[in-house]
Amino acid sequence: MKKLLMGLFLVLLTGLLLGYGASWYLQQDQDPAEEVRVAIVKEIPLREVQLYFVAPEGTFLVSEPHNFPVCDADRDCINSLLNGLINGSQQGNLPVLPKETKVLDVEIENDLVRVNFSRQVVDFHPGGSLIELFSIYSLTNSISENFPYVRQVQILVEGEVRQTLKGHVRIDQPIYADFSYNELPLVVVPPEIEEDNMESQDLSIETLIQESESQGNH
Repeated sequence: MKKLLMGLFLVLLTGLLLGYGASWYLQQDQDPAEEVRVAIVKEIPLREVQLYFVAPEGTFLVSEPHNFPVCDADRDCINSLLNGLINGSQQGNLPVLPKETKVLDVEIENDLVRVNFSRQVVDFHPGGSLIELFSIYSLTNSISENFPYVRQVQILVEGEVRQTLKGHVRIDQPIYADFSYNELPLVVVPPEIEEDNMESQDLSIETLIQESESQGNH
């Protein structure tokens, strides 16, 4: 009787072991359950700013909307704004700063912003009185447009104050925004009389530069 019970016990134990082994084997043969990963994308709020570039006609500044991530400090926002000017227009307008230029630093002191550019802003600038005028007032007007408390912009190159960028418009004093250059042709010369009026055109540009210098001294 004991032998019979022992035999039955061994049969049951063997069955359990075989069943467990078969179940384990079948589980190993199946693909493991894939983990479901949910990607959490944090949306960064954007701020629309107005940047000023030279219109395709080459005679005035035109505003252009750009979107930049919202930042905690105004100096970081101004840095992004300046890099937007360096990167150029998204709507076919003409550039105002050489693309090789780097923004080294931005400082804010009350209503004054000091912008420190790398040497490339001078080395790669095409020169010419009109484009130099546009370069200065595109960045000055862009900053003042988006940060109304800013009234003056001091332009530095490698941390130093220069008299001019390329020999035309003085930047040794802080510059005030002047929106008269925005969306208003400075000089309109019909193509058929362009050569005859070159002297008067140069005079008009120089007059504007002198006016901008006098405004900067006030």
